[in-house]
Amino acid sequence: MNAPANLPAITLYGTPTSGHTHRVELLLRILELPYAYSEAPEAVRRSAAFRQRNPLGQIPVLQDGERVLCDSNAILIYLAKRYAPHSGWWPEEAEAAARVQRWLSIAAGELKHGPAAARLMVKFNAPGDLAAAHAIADTLLEFMEQHLTKQQAAGRRFLALDTPTLADLACYAYIAHAPEGGIALAPYPHVCDWLTHIERLPRFQPMPGLPER
Repeated sequence: MNAPANLPAITLYGTPTSGHTHRVELLLRILELPYAYSEAPEAVRRSAAFRQRNPLGQIPVLQDGERVLCDSNAILIYLAKRYAPHSGWWPEEAEAAARVQRWLSIAAGELKHGPAAARLMVKFNAPGDLAAAHAIADTLLEFMEQHLTKQQAAGRRFLALDTPTLADLACYAYIAHAPEGGIALAPYPHVCDWLTHIERLPRFQPMPGLPER
Protein backbone atom coordinates (compact mmCIF):
# COMPACT_ATOMS: atom_id res chain seq x y z
CA MET A 1 0.00 0.00 0.00
CA ASN A 2 1.34 3.44 -0.85
CA ALA A 3 1.51 6.04 1.90
CA PRO A 4 -0.98 8.90 1.58
CA ALA A 5 0.41 11.77 -0.44
CA ASN A 6 0.63 14.05 2.59
CA LEU A 7 2.50 11.56 4.78
CA PRO A 8 6.13 10.40 4.46
CA ALA A 9 6.63 6.82 3.36
CA ILE A 10 9.50 6.41 5.85
CA THR A 11 8.96 5.91 9.57
CA LEU A 12 11.86 5.78 12.01
CA TYR A 13 11.28 4.04 15.34
CA GLY A 14 13.71 5.00 18.07
CA THR A 15 14.39 7.24 21.04
CA PRO A 16 15.91 10.74 21.02
CA THR A 17 18.91 9.82 23.20
CA SER A 18 19.86 6.63 21.35
CA GLY A 19 23.07 7.07 19.40
CA HIS A 20 22.03 4.20 17.14
CA THR A 21 18.84 6.06 16.27
CA HIS A 22 20.68 9.37 15.93
CA ARG A 23 23.04 8.07 13.23
CA VAL A 24 20.07 7.07 11.07
CA GLU A 25 18.25 10.33 11.76
CA LEU A 26 21.36 12.27 10.73
CA LEU A 27 21.46 10.56 7.33
CA LEU A 28 17.73 11.06 6.79
CA ARG A 29 18.18 14.77 7.48
CA ILE A 30 21.32 15.14 5.38
CA LEU A 31 19.64 13.42 2.42
CA GLU A 32 16.53 15.55 3.00
CA LEU A 33 14.29 12.50 3.10
CA PRO A 34 10.89 13.18 4.68
CA TYR A 35 10.14 10.78 7.50
CA ALA A 36 7.86 10.29 10.45
CA TYR A 37 9.41 9.70 13.87
CA SER A 38 7.78 7.21 16.23
CA GLU A 39 9.24 7.11 19.73
CA ALA A 40 9.88 3.57 20.93
CA PRO A 41 10.87 3.48 24.62
CA GLU A 42 11.39 0.18 26.38
CA ALA A 43 7.68 -0.45 27.03
CA VAL A 44 6.91 -0.07 23.31
CA ARG A 45 9.81 -2.32 22.36
CA ARG A 46 8.35 -5.10 24.52
CA SER A 47 5.00 -4.94 22.73
CA ALA A 48 3.85 -7.59 20.29
CA ALA A 49 3.35 -4.96 17.59
CA PHE A 50 6.96 -3.79 17.81
CA ARG A 51 8.29 -7.36 18.02
CA GLN A 52 6.62 -8.01 14.66
CA ARG A 53 8.91 -5.35 13.21
CA ASN A 54 12.00 -6.48 15.11
CA PRO A 55 11.78 -9.73 17.09
CA LEU A 56 14.91 -8.70 19.01
CA GLY A 57 13.11 -5.63 20.36
CA GLN A 58 15.95 -3.30 19.40
CA ILE A 59 16.03 0.20 17.98
CA PRO A 60 16.23 1.73 15.52
CA VAL A 61 13.76 0.21 13.10
CA LEU A 62 13.06 1.87 9.77
CA GLN A 63 9.92 1.23 7.76
CA ASP A 64 10.06 2.38 4.15
CA GLY A 65 6.73 1.57 2.59
CA GLU A 66 6.42 -2.20 2.87
CA ARG A 67 10.10 -2.67 3.74
CA VAL A 68 11.11 -3.03 7.38
CA LEU A 69 14.81 -2.67 8.19
CA CYS A 70 16.57 -3.32 11.51
CA ASP A 71 20.09 -2.56 12.77
CA SER A 72 21.37 0.99 12.48
CA ASN A 73 24.37 0.25 10.28
CA ALA A 74 22.30 -1.90 7.93
CA ILE A 75 19.75 0.93 7.70
CA LEU A 76 22.51 3.42 6.87
CA ILE A 77 23.70 1.27 3.98
CA TYR A 78 20.14 0.78 2.74
CA LEU A 79 19.37 4.49 2.73
CA ALA A 80 22.65 5.40 1.06
CA LYS A 81 22.30 2.80 -1.69
CA ARG A 82 18.60 3.38 -2.27
CA TYR A 83 18.42 7.16 -2.07
CA ALA A 84 21.98 8.41 -2.66
CA PRO A 85 23.75 5.67 -4.66
CA HIS A 86 26.49 7.88 -6.14
CA SER A 87 26.90 10.35 -3.31
CA GLY A 88 29.96 8.83 -1.64
CA TRP A 89 28.28 8.06 1.67
CA TRP A 90 28.71 4.37 0.82
CA PRO A 91 31.41 4.32 -1.85
CA GLU A 92 31.35 1.95 -4.82
CA GLU A 93 35.13 1.51 -5.11
CA ALA A 94 36.29 -1.63 -3.30
CA GLU A 95 39.06 -0.22 -1.08
CA ALA A 96 37.02 2.85 -0.14
CA ALA A 97 34.03 0.67 0.79
CA ALA A 98 36.32 -1.53 2.89
CA ARG A 99 37.63 1.52 4.76
CA VAL A 100 34.07 2.60 5.57
CA GLN A 101 33.08 -0.93 6.59
CA ARG A 102 35.98 -1.08 9.03
CA TRP A 103 34.52 1.86 10.95
CA LEU A 104 31.03 0.37 10.88
CA SER A 105 32.56 -2.70 12.52
CA ILE A 106 34.28 -0.50 15.11
CA ALA A 107 30.94 1.21 15.77
CA ALA A 108 29.38 -2.19 16.46
CA GLY A 109 32.38 -3.34 18.52
CA GLU A 110 34.71 -1.05 20.45
CA LEU A 111 32.40 1.96 20.29
CA LYS A 112 29.42 -0.02 21.57
CA HIS A 113 31.35 -1.78 24.33
CA GLY A 114 33.38 1.29 25.31
CA PRO A 115 31.87 4.80 25.24
CA ALA A 116 28.28 3.68 24.60
CA ALA A 117 28.35 1.05 27.35
CA ALA A 118 29.91 3.47 29.86
CA ARG A 119 27.17 6.03 29.11
CA LEU A 120 24.49 3.38 29.72
CA MET A 121 26.02 2.41 33.05
CA VAL A 122 26.48 5.96 34.31
CA LYS A 123 23.23 7.49 33.06
CA PHE A 124 20.82 4.53 33.00
CA ASN A 125 22.22 2.31 35.78
CA ALA A 126 22.79 -0.46 33.25
CA PRO A 127 24.70 -3.47 34.60
CA GLY A 128 28.29 -3.95 33.54
CA ASP A 129 31.94 -3.35 34.30
CA LEU A 130 32.49 0.42 34.09
CA ALA A 131 36.26 0.14 34.44
CA ALA A 132 36.37 -2.30 31.52
CA ALA A 133 34.21 0.00 29.38
CA HIS A 134 36.51 2.93 30.21
CA ALA A 135 39.54 0.86 29.25
CA ILE A 136 37.99 -0.03 25.89
CA ALA A 137 37.06 3.62 25.35
CA ASP A 138 40.60 4.77 26.15
CA THR A 139 42.08 2.32 23.66
CA LEU A 140 39.57 3.35 21.00
CA LEU A 141 40.10 7.09 21.50
CA GLU A 142 43.88 6.72 21.44
CA PHE A 143 43.56 4.78 18.18
CA MET A 144 41.19 7.37 16.72
CA GLU A 145 43.50 10.22 17.76
CA GLN A 146 46.48 8.61 16.03
CA HIS A 147 44.42 7.77 12.95
CA LEU A 148 42.91 11.26 12.65
CA THR A 149 46.32 12.84 13.17
CA LYS A 150 47.52 10.98 10.06
CA GLN A 151 44.30 11.75 8.21
CA GLN A 152 44.53 15.47 8.91
CA ALA A 153 48.25 15.55 7.98
CA ALA A 154 47.18 14.17 4.61
CA GLY A 155 44.45 16.80 4.26
CA ARG A 156 41.61 14.45 5.13
CA ARG A 157 39.16 15.55 7.83
CA PHE A 158 37.05 12.40 8.15
CA LEU A 159 37.47 8.84 9.39
CA ALA A 160 37.56 6.80 6.20
CA LEU A 161 38.03 9.16 3.25
CA ASP A 162 38.51 12.85 2.49
CA THR A 163 34.73 13.34 2.41
CA PRO A 164 32.15 12.33 5.03
CA THR A 165 30.85 8.79 4.82
CA LEU A 166 28.63 6.44 6.79
CA ALA A 167 31.68 5.76 8.95
CA ASP A 168 31.49 9.25 10.42
CA LEU A 169 27.75 9.12 11.07
CA ALA A 170 28.01 5.69 12.72
CA CYS A 171 30.71 6.82 15.14
CA TYR A 172 29.72 10.41 15.89
CA ALA A 173 27.04 10.33 18.61
CA TYR A 174 28.65 8.01 21.15
CA ILE A 175 32.02 9.75 20.82
CA ALA A 176 30.42 13.19 21.17
CA HIS A 177 28.53 12.01 24.27
CA ALA A 178 31.40 10.03 25.79
CA PRO A 179 31.68 12.54 28.67
CA GLU A 180 28.23 11.39 29.82
CA GLY A 181 29.93 8.08 30.60
CA GLY A 182 32.79 9.72 32.48
CA ILE A 183 35.18 9.74 29.51
CA ALA A 184 37.07 12.98 28.85
CA LEU A 185 37.65 14.11 25.27
CA ALA A 186 40.08 16.96 26.00
CA PRO A 187 43.16 14.69 25.67
CA TYR A 188 42.15 13.94 22.07
CA PRO A 189 42.27 17.22 20.09
CA HIS A 190 42.09 15.62 16.65
CA VAL A 191 39.01 13.65 17.71
CA CYS A 192 37.46 16.91 18.91
CA ASP A 193 38.30 18.56 15.56
CA TRP A 194 36.63 15.65 13.76
CA LEU A 195 33.48 16.07 15.85
CA THR A 196 33.39 19.75 14.84
CA HIS A 197 33.62 18.82 11.15
CA ILE A 198 30.61 16.51 11.54
CA GLU A 199 28.67 19.20 13.35
CA ARG A 200 29.25 21.55 10.41
CA LEU A 201 27.58 19.22 7.91
CA PRO A 202 24.42 20.62 6.29
CA ARG A 203 21.24 19.94 8.28
CA PHE A 204 23.20 18.46 11.19
CA GLN A 205 21.20 18.13 14.38
CA PRO A 206 22.80 17.11 17.68
CA MET A 207 21.60 14.29 19.88
CA PRO A 208 20.07 15.67 23.10
CA GLY A 209 22.27 15.43 26.15
CA LEU A 210 21.24 13.53 29.24
CA PRO A 211 20.63 15.41 32.52
CA GLU A 212 23.03 15.12 35.40
CA ARG A 213 22.08 12.42 37.88
